[in-house]
Amino acid sequence: MTTWPVAEDADGARAPVRGRDAELASLEERLDALARGQGGVVLVEGPAGSGKSRILGEASASAKRRGTRVFRGGADPEDQFVPLGPLLEGLLSGAEPLSDAARLRELAQVPGQRFWLLQELGDRLRDAARRDPLLIVLDDLQWCDELTLLTLHTLAPRLSSEAVLWLVAVCGGDVPPHVRTTLDRIHQGGAHEVALGPLGDRATARITQDVLGAVPGPDVLGVVRRADGVPLLLVELLDVLREEEAVTIENGTARLTAAPLPALPLPSVGRRVGLLSETARQLVETAAAVGRPVTVGLLAELLGTSPAALITAVRESLDADWLVERRDHLEFRHDLVRESVAARLPHSVRRSLLRQVADALPEHAGAAPRSGKAPAAPPPARAETDDRGATDDRATVDRLRTAAAEIAATAPGPAADLSLRALELTAADAPERPRVIAETIPLLWRTGRAARARHLGASALSTGGLRPADEARIRLGLARLASQFDFSDAVRQARAGAELPGIPTDLRARLLAVLCLGLSLSGDNEAAEQALPEAQETAAAAGDRTAQATLMVVASAACFRRMDWSAALRQADRATALVTSVGAAPSSWVPEALWQSFLLNAAGRSGEALAVADTGLRHARHHGQTAATRMWRTYRARVLLDAGRLSDARAEAEAVSATADELGPGDLADVTLLYALTRVAVHTNDQQAARAYAVEARRMRTDGAPLVRQVGSWLLAFLSDFEGRPDRAAAALDDIAEALDEELSSHGSPLDPADAPGLVRVALRAGAHDPALRTVGVAERRAALNPDVTLLAATAAHARGLLDNDLDHLLRAIRLYEDTSRPLARASALEDAGRKLAATRRPEAVPHLDKALDLYTRAGAERDVARVRRRLRAAGVRRRPASAGYVEEWPELTASELGVARLVAQGLTNAQVAERLSLSPHTVSSHLRRAFTKLDLTSRAQLTRLVEKRDSGE
Repeated sequence: MTTWPVAEDADGARAPVRGRDAELASLEERLDALARGQGGVVLVEGPAGSGKSRILGEASASAKRRGTRVFRGGADPEDQFVPLGPLLEGLLSGAEPLSDAARLRELAQVPGQRFWLLQELGDRLRDAARRDPLLIVLDDLQWCDELTLLTLHTLAPRLSSEAVLWLVAVCGGDVPPHVRTTLDRIHQGGAHEVALGPLGDRATARITQDVLGAVPGPDVLGVVRRADGVPLLLVELLDVLREEEAVTIENGTARLTAAPLPALPLPSVGRRVGLLSETARQLVETAAAVGRPVTVGLLAELLGTSPAALITAVRESLDADWLVERRDHLEFRHDLVRESVAARLPHSVRRSLLRQVADALPEHAGAAPRSGKAPAAPPPARAETDDRGATDDRATVDRLRTAAAEIAATAPGPAADLSLRALELTAADAPERPRVIAETIPLLWRTGRAARARHLGASALSTGGLRPADEARIRLGLARLASQFDFSDAVRQARAGAELPGIPTDLRARLLAVLCLGLSLSGDNEAAEQALPEAQETAAAAGDRTAQATLMVVASAACFRRMDWSAALRQADRATALVTSVGAAPSSWVPEALWQSFLLNAAGRSGEALAVADTGLRHARHHGQTAATRMWRTYRARVLLDAGRLSDARAEAEAVSATADELGPGDLADVTLLYALTRVAVHTNDQQAARAYAVEARRMRTDGAPLVRQVGSWLLAFLSDFEGRPDRAAAALDDIAEALDEELSSHGSPLDPADAPGLVRVALRAGAHDPALRTVGVAERRAALNPDVTLLAATAAHARGLLDNDLDHLLRAIRLYEDTSRPLARASALEDAGRKLAATRRPEAVPHLDKALDLYTRAGAERDVARVRRRLRAAGVRRRPASAGYVEEWPELTASELGVARLVAQGLTNAQVAERLSLSPHTVSSHLRRAFTKLDLTSRAQLTRLVEKRDSGE
């Protein structure tokens, strides 16, 4: 049996299991049932290093404390020739072996005696179970011999009525066909499943503290996240940090030392490499040295063989979970494993392979993968200091940089890896090194490695002595990165770069463009407009269309702020058309069409906005642009909210939050995702989530960016009203009074027209008449300046109707909302009109309330549904409850959750469901997680049985 290292605390004691509370609780329930005489099978499944053996050990110890007899065995890849060896190891060894061990061993060795072996073994286990409950633990099922597998899936059903619990662990992923047959049979027999996924950030932090003996700082957490939540990789990485003295402990906090940590071999990786066949080992090591997604054709060329000769080796590397397929490329499942494999190779071999890759790029680079996560390259290694090969290294660096530039637009992940390789081969004192760093930073950011990009840039700036142009390029990269995470820092970096003397005009144009964009994003609109003319003049002089497109977005945002929406849309269309027509370089921030999508949604054209977002999202995914993908999905969550698809909006927002960059959510997520999640929580009466979002809103009110502070105040007012705290709501409204006067809108702002009625309602309930009056004034002024935008007229009428308690305005708002794609806003107006009518003309109120109830129900707005039902009951009308989507058999689920559940019950994977429904896998996971919680399920097998039962009408 293979054993893995167990985390120990700083004193060498065995550390507690972290992040597996639910899994351990599930096993405790099965042990409780075993004590009551109920047996069965529990299957623990997870990838290599996920902690299966530790979980089995914890369950075994718990069983022994209860007085249960425990037999524990496990398979080994080297001993598969021993018939029934893994099972006999557990049954016939230990303090209380099963009786007559010799007889069972003889039967296992004699061909043709399997029938009698199973009979005798079954009888022995049955007799033993009648005295004491039995727990039979079998680890690493994927390496078991056929007789062991036969015994398991034959005896487990026979003994199901006895107090015998089989606890079996298997490594996830592809398994041999005979093992898959056994798994299918025990699944069909009703086995309980315990799936070990990646550890969450909290568990990762706790394990880090256990091992290092101190609370980890943000930099340490940034490093350990590279273990991807795999416990084994995490513990071994932490051991490397300790052994290399890469961590210092100050005031109870563990922090990284200044020196960068080189990639070092991890023990488990070395052991696993040794289990591969010679050809598979060479293939895995070569792929690791290449350091990026690689085709089988390139591997064959590097290994001096044909692709056909690698079929068996490729299949072995996939089955063993070393590599995964992304379209027609292979890449490592874990970057940390790849780095560890590469670190085992002699440096001369790695450098030689890099040169071969560079030479082969003209043939192979054009087919680089256009989707999926690109692997991170290892930290830069020390450059060779001798002269031998220096000329070759410079030539290789030039080829790598050229290739990276050629594929950056369509394959930024591989381009980033090539750029990192070039940086690795560039000496620390080489004059071209700052330029290589500047080229690498945006590639890393675009592919989701923002923390590494920021560290690379900050380290380069801290060395000093940079030429102005080099410093300016690095600051431009950092400003682009910060435009997602820290609006204020984006302004600082861009301004500092633009003020450097003697830099090229095109470089200064881009810095000024990002400066204007950062000012607009942060909410400092006056400063953005003041800086705009100089930036436009510089971009025109340089002929830089990328900068010009970005500045068109800033100009559009200025028009939007001044309430000239027609001009804002024209400028947005021009920016998108410019980039599309000339094929300009990647945007300084994100695709310009994202701002176009925002404007369409703000104008009540959510269907068009969603179509633009979906197109942009497909393009970003297709080209592996992680940062753009995340931002498209961020705005998509907002559009889904406004379109009245609350469940989808929450799932998308939660999915984006779950895949946040190492730097955390950042300002863009605060003003967009948090807004969407807060609104969904209030509409669905999720009080626990609302409390958590209130904490975040209070944090936002202290931010340096005016926009972030403004949004935080609005969210806090909204949440305080939800909690029934009008005093707190009034205090928060005071903070945004100035914003109401100045209309500080921006393309990150959630304060769109449909918020006006809600803001009036909150203000009136809080007794804050002045903010309510200001809100109505803004809404009416905006509607007057844009007579072609129906949504603006609708929200102005709605806000005025609330302020004056005027039915005519409310009825007008209802009619106007019919021509927009804002169902929740229309439902709110219908409810307000119904409430008003119910006071004096009750029969006329009912149709309005019924329509509101229908819209709220379709959106999944449970809190609003309950409130309208109360209004209808007060009017003497009762309506039958219905869930979102009107599926009578599934009252617990929304339509989106049910759609995902039914496809999963058909046997589709999350990825297949995502493709079928045009969702992201993370969104599918979010829907599925909520469905499991609502239905009180713990496995896909349980879900399948429930779907079959309900949909068949049983």
